[in-house]
Amino acid sequence: MAPVEITRELEKILPTVRKPGRYTGGELNQIVKDWEHCDVRVALAFPDIYDLGMSNLGVMILYDIVNKQDRMLAERVFSPWPDMEAALRAHELPLYTLETMRPLHDFDVVGLSLAYESLYTNAINLLDLGGIPLIAAERQDGDPLIIAGGHAALNPEPMAAFIDAFVLGEGEEVIIEIAECVRNWKEQGAPRDALLESLAGIWGVYVPSLYEAHYAADGTFSQLAALSEKARLPVLKRIVAKLPAPISNFIVPYIETAHNRIPIEITRGCTRGCRFCQAGMVTRPVRERSVEEIVSAIEAAMQKTGLDEVGLLSLSSSDHDEIVPLVKTVSERFRDKNIRISLPSLRIESVSVDLMDELHGNSSRSGFTLAPEAATERMREIINKPMPTGQLLETAREIYSRGWHTIKLYFMIGHPEETLEDVRAIAELCKSVLSIGREVLGGRARVHAGVGTFIPKPHTPFQWVSCDTREQIQAKQALLRKELNGKGLKLNLSSPEETRFEAWLARGDRRMSAVILEAWKRGAKFDAWREYFNYDLWIEAFQHVGLDPAFYTHRERPIDEPLPWDHIDVAVKKEYLTGDYLWSKRGQTRIDCRERCYACGILPKYAELRRRHPGETWECPEVRSPARQKSDLIPLVPA
Repeated sequence: MAPVEITRELEKILPTVRKPGRYTGGELNQIVKDWEHCDVRVALAFPDIYDLGMSNLGVMILYDIVNKQDRMLAERVFSPWPDMEAALRAHELPLYTLETMRPLHDFDVVGLSLAYESLYTNAINLLDLGGIPLIAAERQDGDPLIIAGGHAALNPEPMAAFIDAFVLGEGEEVIIEIAECVRNWKEQGAPRDALLESLAGIWGVYVPSLYEAHYAADGTFSQLAALSEKARLPVLKRIVAKLPAPISNFIVPYIETAHNRIPIEITRGCTRGCRFCQAGMVTRPVRERSVEEIVSAIEAAMQKTGLDEVGLLSLSSSDHDEIVPLVKTVSERFRDKNIRISLPSLRIESVSVDLMDELHGNSSRSGFTLAPEAATERMREIINKPMPTGQLLETAREIYSRGWHTIKLYFMIGHPEETLEDVRAIAELCKSVLSIGREVLGGRARVHAGVGTFIPKPHTPFQWVSCDTREQIQAKQALLRKELNGKGLKLNLSSPEETRFEAWLARGDRRMSAVILEAWKRGAKFDAWREYFNYDLWIEAFQHVGLDPAFYTHRERPIDEPLPWDHIDVAVKKEYLTGDYLWSKRGQTRIDCRERCYACGILPKYAELRRRHPGETWECPEVRSPARQKSDLIPLVPA
């Protein structure tokens, strides 16, 4: 269907749906390129609604990079809300991109952003709406190449049946290499299989059709076998040597989105080594942007967007080496602009008084957020987030004394070795923080406790442990509801069913593709939205396929059991993860990697990267310390 026909039909549809501004395009800073003069056309798809997708920095970075290339274009597409989907299907309209109203199936490449596992059914629903065959093996030469990236792609196996190629790791460079590969394939007129084999030769690209999964008699995964000479094992994640210059020409939506701010990534990676945190493991090593580069990006973005709030983004913003000078410089440079600064990720032990003084009066005052994750020092040592409780309470006092009325505390239940007393301590700690707030502010003080449930994620030291059962989660949540109530206290809990759902997708193997497809056929979509998530429907899908969800969620895996994601090399050695898991069982902690190297494996990978890029001048913060000599490395698995 031609764009003009789609536009004509949309004139009838859009007045009937909720938030039509999600589907019109035409925003400030949108890029529209000449379709006929571009050899490679990429649709960047975020499989959730516009309101969330437009707040995804990764999508905007790739949009900017591709559109800067000659004879290439990138356009955006998001999942329509159910009312718009129903209208599209009723009018037999394909899902289209916002820039030119082109049907999704007209593009050469569709890039899916899989930021989290609950997007899986939305991803295949988006392909179906776009008129694209869902199963990768059924696509023909004229169908778009379907690639996927994001943190949820680092265990690609559950989605292997639907994706032609996965991008593992960082996409700034590889997206252009993939586009060039597609351009060459189109010029040669070669079959689709030739394209897939060529893609497998690109660093950071995994093509699942070139491998076959095998299973043992007991149903456990045994190995992944290569079916082609092009299929490498393992497949190393893509790493950029130095963060490229931040973008500034962000698209400004017509409607309110999840984050109406200028997002600037100030640091990538984390050296803290929290054992539950996948992002901290898979984004190593740390790379920082300078104060000058960040301030220049903010200045340019404000001129091009008119936005007056800046998000300084990082896994741990307060760990940036120059965070206090950065916040001070931003405050002074833009004092007359009434700019607001948000630091979404602050670590308690690195939140200094100086930082709070600089934030005072310049940050969003909706609340100050801290994430102790566990309430007892014993549990914080097990998860490798050691911090004295007294330090947390003193930090709370400093926050309240600077005018913040609400402190938001994030915890997780279900950590390995957790007892009910550790859970009860969450309520006690929240009450202690509130008591301090009342000493400082009186009755205005508030504590909001967000308590999620731990999910063992691939590529972490806890990838072998089991997830709590529904009965265990319910018992712990009942205790918190009983203990954590009263004026000034607010408790938010995650659903036990949603926890199990995410756990089986996160740790699934290739057989999970059949479950995902069956769940989608039965109506599953928008699984991240509580009003649409249907747990029973997923259980029916498991039963139909003949798999047991408990096999993926509640089974502790032996250290020597092959894991479905072992062929994905995130540059952190499995031996390191194994050793750290054993350390956790003894309550042993590791200090920040910036202070001492534990030989996780990332530094040799970066030495190779520097060899490949001899012209680059950059420095990895994780190798700055002169004390990090080979003799100082701590054994992976202590005696």
